[in-house]
Amino acid sequence: MSKYALISCTKLKQEYPCYAKEMYLESQLFKKAVQYISKQNYDDWFILSAKYGLLRKDTLIEPYDITLNNMNSSQRKTWSKDVFAELIKLAPQQFDFYAGKKYREYLIPNLENNGIKCNIPLEGKGIGEQLKFYKDQLI
Repeated sequence: MSKYALISCTKLKQEYPCYAKEMYLESQLFKKAVQYISKQNYDDWFILSAKYGLLRKDTLIEPYDITLNNMNSSQRKTWSKDVFAELIKLAPQQFDFYAGKKYREYLIPNLENNGIKCNIPLEGKGIGEQLKFYKDQLI
């Protein structure tokens, strides 16, 4: 079974070009999510980037200041459609989303309509609760 984790990009970024997995390490939430996901039974994990769409962790990228939170629903639908086209190429059976609502709202229905299982392990938890979850899991 092919099972992948998806983490959203973060506002805090490095100030220089680097690999995607390094770009967001200024964010404690991103850093802890990666540590947690790395210990789970995923085939791989990817970053959902407002600018770059689906990002492989070893892709070299430039810093940017774009967020889905500032996009209207039409722009987010277009972003989701592009990301969906990339995700489907992975021949996935399951995605676990470690990403905010705006990153999943249009993606999950498309994926589920194609028979792909989607989970939101930390659904309903605020940032503080998510950090506590990761802290408790990583002891």
